[in-house]
Amino acid sequence: MSDSELRLLAPVVRRMPWSASVRRDSLFIAAGVPLGLPPLLVLIDVKSFAVLLLLLPFCSDLLTTAQRSRLRTLRDVEVPSRLPADAGWLVRVRSGLTWRQASYHFLVAPLAACGALLLVAAWGAGLAMATIFAWIWVMPLDSPLRSGYGWSTTDGWITAAGAAFLLVVPWLAGWLTRADEQAARSLLGPNRAEVLEKRVERLAVSRAGVVDAADAERRRIERDLHDGAQQRLVSLAMNLGLARRTLTDIPAEAMQVIVEAHEEAQAAIEELRDLVRGLHPVVLEDRGLDAALSGIAARSPVPVHLDVDLHGRVAPAVEAVAYFTVSEALANVAKHSMASRVDLTVRRIGNLLHIVIDDDGIGGADPSRGSGLTGLRKRAASVDGTLSVLSPLGGPTTLTVELPCEL
Repeated sequence: MSDSELRLLAPVVRRMPWSASVRRDSLFIAAGVPLGLPPLLVLIDVKSFAVLLLLLPFCSDLLTTAQRSRLRTLRDVEVPSRLPADAGWLVRVRSGLTWRQASYHFLVAPLAACGALLLVAAWGAGLAMATIFAWIWVMPLDSPLRSGYGWSTTDGWITAAGAAFLLVVPWLAGWLTRADEQAARSLLGPNRAEVLEKRVERLAVSRAGVVDAADAERRRIERDLHDGAQQRLVSLAMNLGLARRTLTDIPAEAMQVIVEAHEEAQAAIEELRDLVRGLHPVVLEDRGLDAALSGIAARSPVPVHLDVDLHGRVAPAVEAVAYFTVSEALANVAKHSMASRVDLTVRRIGNLLHIVIDDDGIGGADPSRGSGLTGLRKRAASVDGTLSVLSPLGGPTTLTVELPCEL
């Protein structure tokens, strides 16, 4: 038999009455009978319906726990719950999840229980009919099964009908199992909106972790450069300076080499300091955002009027974003705006950090043209912040940044 023929016969083999998958499906359907019949009996009794409505949040939660256990044990299906285990009854009543649970318990579960009873009856009837020749001898001689029209041991139609039952019932069991499992996933678990909400929460937490990790890595690189390469360059520059001052009896060519090496070392130190400051300024970590912004304003080629009013420290990652945003914004002002002054205002209002950079330049800044403002907007968005630009032609330009104080 070829591989293609075996693949075609595989579903039929799995649906044979003696297969393990059919036994698991039948056990799963039968286990739902005790959980589906009580709600059905309560619904039939009109007097108990009012009591049922009062007990709905509690009995629905108990039935949901039992149904989830059945799915987990017999089908290896984990149906998650959106509500925490310690949620109060009022929260459960208001939650849409509770009403969806009730629709499963008092509509789907009773129907599944009725289907399970019919399935068990079909199994029993099929087994009894298919094996009639094995047990008919224990019946009395005058039994209708041993003589009479239609139910005679000489007629093989009973056995054929029983065999047909045993071949059809496994497919019915599989269909009921899939329908019940799908309904349980849809009604007992969170809906699509709740799943997306959970996913957004996880993404926000993971994004905050990535931002913190990146900030910590910048701090580590800054410390390594400051304590390693920068110190070695300083030591080299000191030795070259000492040689420049003390070695007076060497040829002029050699002295010229020492002088050039000393100046190059000093230039490298300045560049390395700028690089370290760009990675993560030490003053930002030691003295906070106010002092760090004062340093930026002092180094700006355009005069900056700084007004900072902060109550306490904000998250380190937010401080870093604010620092680099202001630094790059002032650099853009110096390059493109032709401004004569800049007003920089930083305020903490509630849980938001407001930064306003206002210059008296020529205006015309447009983030849609792919300028540096796009990078500033992405930097603010990395911590759930926003950036807006108001820059008409002729000026002035106002850059407003809002960042959350805590991630």
